[in-house]
Amino acid sequence: MKKSIVVIAAFLIGFASFGQKKKDLIKEVARLKAEATEIQARLAEMEKAKELNLEDSLQNFSYAFGVSVGNNLKTVGFDSLSYNAFAIALEDVMKGREKMGLEECQSEVQNTIQLIQEKEAKKQSAEGELFLKENGKRPEVITTESGLQYEVLTKGDGAIPNVKDKVKVHYTGMLINGKVFDSSVERGEPNVFGVTQVIKGWQEALQLMPVGSKWKVFIPQDIAYGQRGAGGGMIPPYAALIFEMELLAIEK
Repeated sequence: MKKSIVVIAAFLIGFASFGQKKKDLIKEVARLKAEATEIQARLAEMEKAKELNLEDSLQNFSYAFGVSVGNNLKTVGFDSLSYNAFAIALEDVMKGREKMGLEECQSEVQNTIQLIQEKEAKKQSAEGELFLKENGKRPEVITTESGLQYEVLTKGDGAIPNVKDKVKVHYTGMLINGKVFDSSVERGEPNVFGVTQVIKGWQEALQLMPVGSKWKVFIPQDIAYGQRGAGGGMIPPYAALIFEMELLAIEK
């Protein structure tokens, strides 16, 4: 009898314990569901915050400012950024809680830009030198003392310009990878300028070309735009260049 009472008591205690555990489990499941709902709501808010509304004046300005900064970064050689760190820095400045001093930040920016530009300059210079070395081996290419190379596409028989002349020229300018950065041909309007108003490579080529000539000219970086580059970043520093030039006339 006593054993029966003990067994029943143990069963009741176990059942009660199981019931409590079941209640706790239900409560925990409910809590997790509530947390999941809250997380989903936060994610929805974050996604909504990413939506761009250029009709909103503050968003419109912010986007325009971002485009301006991004273009400046591309010009100096950046092709990526830690966007999260950039956004945090902007917010920190606005709230007066910067983690770095302004002078330290300016020094970091200048040093990083300089390193990137030096690396790109070495790359451009080496690529240009290799291209011109191989290009100069072609029998149809003539190389002058300055390193200028040209290939006669059409032989003209007119007068040859001098330093005092103005000339009318049609041209297409390319990087050594073939990317066009400027073209009077595409614009449908030849350019008129003084012989000495252009880069040294052009000056030399023009004073060798008879009117009516069309040449393909290959210009080393040191008689092109050199370390400064040009075209708002379209012509990188130390880039060798290719031009198809047609000398149409000497202007009076």
